[in-house]
Amino acid sequence: MRVALLTSFAASRKEPLVAMMDRVHQGFLDSGLSEPFVRFNFADGMVVSFSSVDRVLKRHPELARFVTDAPAMPGLPSQRRITNGSTSSAADDAVPYATLQAIAAGVPRSFPFHGVAIHFHSPEFGEAAGMPAQAAAMMPGITITDSWWVNGRNRSLSARTIVEAEPGDKKLPSPSGPIAIVLAACGKARKTIQAPLAESLPAGPVLAVRLPSGIPVASSNPEAARAVHEVVVKYRGRLPEIIQQAGLPHDLPSRAEMTDAALRQTAGPKKPALDRVFKPMGYSVRGGTASETGSFTLRRRTAANLTLELSLDVGTWSHNVTAIFFVWGLGFKGTLILPPTAKAVPGGQYPIGDAEQWQKIVENLGALVAELERTFVPEVETAAGPSPAWYHPET
Repeated sequence: MRVALLTSFAASRKEPLVAMMDRVHQGFLDSGLSEPFVRFNFADGMVVSFSSVDRVLKRHPELARFVTDAPAMPGLPSQRRITNGSTSSAADDAVPYATLQAIAAGVPRSFPFHGVAIHFHSPEFGEAAGMPAQAAAMMPGITITDSWWVNGRNRSLSARTIVEAEPGDKKLPSPSGPIAIVLAACGKARKTIQAPLAESLPAGPVLAVRLPSGIPVASSNPEAARAVHEVVVKYRGRLPEIIQQAGLPHDLPSRAEMTDAALRQTAGPKKPALDRVFKPMGYSVRGGTASETGSFTLRRRTAANLTLELSLDVGTWSHNVTAIFFVWGLGFKGTLILPPTAKAVPGGQYPIGDAEQWQKIVENLGALVAELERTFVPEVETAAGPSPAWYHPET
């Protein structure tokens, strides 16, 4: 079985974009691999007072054949950009690395592109066989992105490698040889997502699993995915009954029953309450740091090597909580949105309130998760069977 490893690296905005590019490019050269092929995308915003594309063309008129207004993906609006991607009339044509260096050196001062993507690839990283055509983010190689956002420029550095695994293996092999040298040049790895790949893609619609990063990937076990989906549909319809069976310890009010003063209250640190309730249940509690403001991820493994996850958004944009329970396995994901009270709007956000109410919310969620572990999780395991010991959705 082929397994794609999606690794994110630390990427500081303090490092100039061209310096990061040069570091990755040099890693390819130091590894003994051939000069990498570079796919590039330099995009203007939807509404601009001037065009960065035009600025680049004044200095590099030879790039005119790479300019396109075609949507980057079907259904998206047009966006003017310089690219050798599939929508360009010069798709897959190479550009001297020195030219790309000169453009990157001007981002964002001289060339304030809305979005930049640079993808390095060599054959040793493998090919994207068995992946849907729209899964550009799954292309093997190294990708650097730099984009505008309300809080300034966003930067990312990521790698996609492919390894071979057997269901009976305990661990996945790590990339080695020249690939390992390139990855070392990328710096400190922050997390890795595993994406088991389908052996082949059927004609017509593809049954997909959305990874923790949000990328949809064709299921490597469609039969298990369909069976788990049937279980999920049943439990979504039974959610009010499950809430009653869970015996929530606190009868929390609906949003409409809360006063304006209660809605404006803040709870302070939220991780201690999660630790008190969920660590005794065997869950790790991750989040709450400056880099993960607004979210927590709680996980534990089952004896069948399934990963149970409670994902909490606790105020990315507001002082509300959204709780989603996942069961991850090879080729499938079961998802249920959990209300922290029987009076909450199904699938909606719920006000966190003060520290006392937050503690009650967490205790209610703990009771719900315990009930799902007693009922929902065993049904998923029966429907899908065990997963390999090496499978982890994210580490």
